[in-house]
Amino acid sequence: MKSETKNCQNCKKDFMIESEDFNFYEKIKVPPPTFCPECRLIRRMTWRNERSLFKRVCAKTGEQIITMFHPEINMVVYDHDVWWSDKWEPTDYGKDYDFSRPFFEQFRELFQKVPLANLGNSNCKGSPYGNHNADCKYCYLTYASFNNERTHYSYGVVETKDCVDMYKCGKSELSYNDTLCAGLYKTHFSYDSDESINSFFLKYCKNLQDCIGCVNLRNKSHCILNVQYTKEEYKKKKKELDFGSYRILSEFKDSYDKFVLNFPNRYASIIKSTEATGDEIMNSKNIKNSFDIFGEAEDSKYLFHCVSIKDSYDMYGAGLASLMYEGIDAGIDASKELFCAIAHSCLDIYYSYMCFSSKNLFGCIGLRGKQYCILNKQYSKEEYFNLLPKIIEHMNTMPFKDKKGLIYKYGEFFPSELSPFAYNETMAQEYFTKTKEEIIQKGHVYRTPTEKDYQVTILSKDLPDHIRDVPETILEEIIACPNNGQESTQCTKAYRITKPELDFLKNNNITLPRYCPNCRHYGRLKQRNPFHLWRGKCQCAGDYSKNKKYKNTMEHIHGNKPCLNEFETPYAPERSEIIYCEKCYQQEVY
Repeated sequence: MKSETKNCQNCKKDFMIESEDFNFYEKIKVPPPTFCPECRLIRRMTWRNERSLFKRVCAKTGEQIITMFHPEINMVVYDHDVWWSDKWEPTDYGKDYDFSRPFFEQFRELFQKVPLANLGNSNCKGSPYGNHNADCKYCYLTYASFNNERTHYSYGVVETKDCVDMYKCGKSELSYNDTLCAGLYKTHFSYDSDESINSFFLKYCKNLQDCIGCVNLRNKSHCILNVQYTKEEYKKKKKELDFGSYRILSEFKDSYDKFVLNFPNRYASIIKSTEATGDEIMNSKNIKNSFDIFGEAEDSKYLFHCVSIKDSYDMYGAGLASLMYEGIDAGIDASKELFCAIAHSCLDIYYSYMCFSSKNLFGCIGLRGKQYCILNKQYSKEEYFNLLPKIIEHMNTMPFKDKKGLIYKYGEFFPSELSPFAYNETMAQEYFTKTKEEIIQKGHVYRTPTEKDYQVTILSKDLPDHIRDVPETILEEIIACPNNGQESTQCTKAYRITKPELDFLKNNNITLPRYCPNCRHYGRLKQRNPFHLWRGKCQCAGDYSKNKKYKNTMEHIHGNKPCLNEFETPYAPERSEIIYCEKCYQQEVY
């Protein structure tokens, strides 16, 4: 089948469906989408709340619990351990399919009755304040993370120990405020740098030791701002750059942010991968328009935050799976989990939420170890396969229409308006930030954040400049965040310093943070490239970069003439960074 241009039902912009896309849709027997890729991503994200936590009462025990579900929404929420126990049976809530009403109306009614687990955690010890975590020990305000110990205020981290304020980092220890890094030890304030030790402010570096403020370096030690020093000279200069002082740290960061603009950036971070487009992709092949792929992904498109996945489209937070489509938080020895959220180890399930180790489900919620169920009602194998095509046909002949008038037939993910979360509580707000007015105008739900009665005892500007001067009594203070409830960063207005955090900062001679954890998280989000691609052209002009800020260190294959290579890049055309194609970048960096 030839490629086709479609008009997005939601944003009204044109988008392309390629011939290979039609082949995939035919393979899993779904119609082509009516939403463009970005609108599909946002719609999925409105169904995932990772970092907004609330207190409400467990509907089973009456005890207060921490949960991702706001106490005002009409849902039944159980404590995690109770939900996983045999004290209740999900099929008791089963209902007959009603062919006189749209499917999504029936799903919404069931969704309000079947108990849900308060959090998406599994096997976590001493870590009640976190969500979508697995195998974490003694972590605090850490989210969407796996196999970590004593890591705090972090997101998307894997196999870290004793780290603070990290974003999508792996296999690191005693590190602070790093973004998209791996293999770090005592390395802080760094971006997209790996396998480095005892360093500060690295960008696009690898295998550095005892370095400060470096860009694009490999296998170096005792460098500051890319200048090589002797060990003795380095120690002297490092002592002058005393990052225990907030004043010195801030001044250095400001100068470093300008310094990095003088060096070329790779058009996209695509490592050991072939036929790949997107950003932050590793060890994968034939992956298109995908971001944060941590390896072993193949023949897929529109993937975000995935690993070990094949023949799949439109997934966020998925892995160890194949033939997946339009899902979020799914996979783990799974196949054909279509239009699902929080579904693990399942086969051939459709439009289901929080289901595990099951197969042949349609429109189910909270099932574990079940098969041949529709709307949580148990059927025989023959009954199930006789009813399934009739339901799909019914979804097409009697589609659901949302408040904006958008039509939802079979093949569309859950409507955003059915999500248990408000837009500003979800990942959508983090990656596609909108004001209250914009959220409502787009037809999403906005929920006013709960006003907290903080009795501020100190302003952040009045904190001691140096960490050595911070007394233990700081643990009793409530500090005012300078952003004062800023909506775009979900500012909490005030914050506290915890004992593990204070010990870490003192041991590593790093000044106290001046902003609340939410504002710090959004600061790291601003560092990364967006989930979007533009057409770009290499800015290597021969001997220099096009803007003359960078002088090449060697002659390139195109000589002193401009490089003609073009590519898809997450760097928007108006950005100030220098962007090189893969060949020109490698000649300068490796």
